[in-house]
Amino acid sequence: MQKLSETNDFMKLNHLLPILDWLPNYKKQWFKGDVVAGITTGVMLIPQGIAYAMVAGLPPIYGLYTALIPPLVYMLFGTSRQLSMGPVAMDSLIIASGISGLAILGTEKFIALAILTTFIVGVIQWLFGVFKLGFLVNFLSRPVINGFTSGAAVIIALGQVKYLIGADIQGASRVHELLKAIYDALPFASIPTIVLGIASILILKILKKYVKKIPGPLAVVVLGIIAVKLFGLDRFGIAIVGLIPKGLPEFTLPNFDVETMRTLLPIALTLSIIGFMEAISIGKSLEKPDSEIKISANKELRAIGLNNMVGSFFQSFVSSSSFSRSAVNFNAGANTLLSTVFASMVVGLTLLVLTPVFYFLPKTVIAAIIIVAVSGLFDYKTPVSLWKYNKSDAIVTLVTFLMTIIFGIEEGILTGVLLSIGFVIYNSTKPHVAVLGRIPNSYMYRNVDRFEDVEVEKDILIIRFDSQLNFANSSYFKDSILSEVTKKGPDLKLVILKAVSLNNLDSSGIHVIRDVMTYLENREITLYFTGLIGPVRDRLFKSGFIDEIGSEKCFLYVQEAVDSYRDSNINNKNNNQKYTNQVNL
Repeated sequence: MQKLSETNDFMKLNHLLPILDWLPNYKKQWFKGDVVAGITTGVMLIPQGIAYAMVAGLPPIYGLYTALIPPLVYMLFGTSRQLSMGPVAMDSLIIASGISGLAILGTEKFIALAILTTFIVGVIQWLFGVFKLGFLVNFLSRPVINGFTSGAAVIIALGQVKYLIGADIQGASRVHELLKAIYDALPFASIPTIVLGIASILILKILKKYVKKIPGPLAVVVLGIIAVKLFGLDRFGIAIVGLIPKGLPEFTLPNFDVETMRTLLPIALTLSIIGFMEAISIGKSLEKPDSEIKISANKELRAIGLNNMVGSFFQSFVSSSSFSRSAVNFNAGANTLLSTVFASMVVGLTLLVLTPVFYFLPKTVIAAIIIVAVSGLFDYKTPVSLWKYNKSDAIVTLVTFLMTIIFGIEEGILTGVLLSIGFVIYNSTKPHVAVLGRIPNSYMYRNVDRFEDVEVEKDILIIRFDSQLNFANSSYFKDSILSEVTKKGPDLKLVILKAVSLNNLDSSGIHVIRDVMTYLENREITLYFTGLIGPVRDRLFKSGFIDEIGSEKCFLYVQEAVDSYRDSNINNKNNNQKYTNQVNL
């Protein structure tokens, strides 16, 4: 009994700390892969941390703080073995656009609001996980994600143009405002800055395509620092990062002001859902099909929530998973989350010793890194292909994209979600209905509009309803059947409802079937049912409606229903003949 109790206690602890799934069974042969992957990812985190902090409107040091603490927290509570946590472009942009209306970018107030937002995001994500609300992300459909991701990529890229051309451009989060600001600033652009920025973009593109083993961001950072240091390029108007403070982040509680937290709640809710979507989608993409290790959505929510809550105590801003970093971590041989320890060690060493090295880092190089990184997020191929086979999804993608670049990220997401739900509701009110005919010399019945030469009998109508039957589509169901009955004319004697695709039935559905039955009975037309699945049969029995239908009118297959109808007609004819003979006698 004691061993059983100990086992149960361990399982409970294991549920709270997923690290216990893999750490006790850690294998020596995994260590080398974790070390190499961790160092590689850590090297990648440094320029990304600096870059994404600038996107968020924060000093570069806060990007390094975000690259240091959250990965260590995720190591304890995360369920993916290869995810790389830290700052990401999308979340950084949302922070900048969402908080810029409350404080000036880069100021102490702005920094405090960003950190407080991070704490609120963590609390929301953790609560979602505790109450098992991971299903809520289903409201962010793939077309919505595609649309706002592409829109955000455009906004992020345009927002970096000021660093790329070396001109002072007023911050904005809408494309038309950014384009106007860029146009107005062009006469004040710095040619040396533009040359260095474009050269950095070309190097990044070339390395990404032809020399994938060399981390492009690190390469251009090193080359940029060397170029400025050796040739004194800062004297020619090329802006540099300047002094980055040394040292690890201190433990500091955010300023918990209730009114401010209420103001930040909408932006925090947006970040909570998007951050989780990023992590879960990337984690699923890296999940091996044959692996026993599966990502748990609700555990991930709790892990990412703790990421951000704990991170906010160490001056981190919102963190999530980056696809590029996670892919590098995966391809470099990461076997477990121990790789994050080595990644954080690289970042920690940089904070303690190497921050002076980044003094001469050109801002145009950072802009080039960001532009190249987000260019991969812009996806024009998906909406084009969607238009060929699913126009409603293509419309959702396009509208979300346009709303994002014209009005902002939150407005784009909200519009996309509402439009997606609207299409779902509309499609549910008018589901697919098919009239079936028999394929010659077989017992198979197929849609008469899709298959040629199917046999259709003039006295039998076979209909398949491809949806659940509920209050939203009950009128459409009734109208569809009555319309087909009218088309058949006076010879119609039997209607067969093939219900194999009818997966649910509510009270409105039962009511409308009763109306259809009454309508058909008044015209001496029989109604049969075939292929009723378990949940629908249960609903019919529990409601007592099966007695009204008559169990003898329910069949497994369409052919059984047709044969039963034909047999009953033959029997009726024989009985009529016997009666006639008796009268004649």
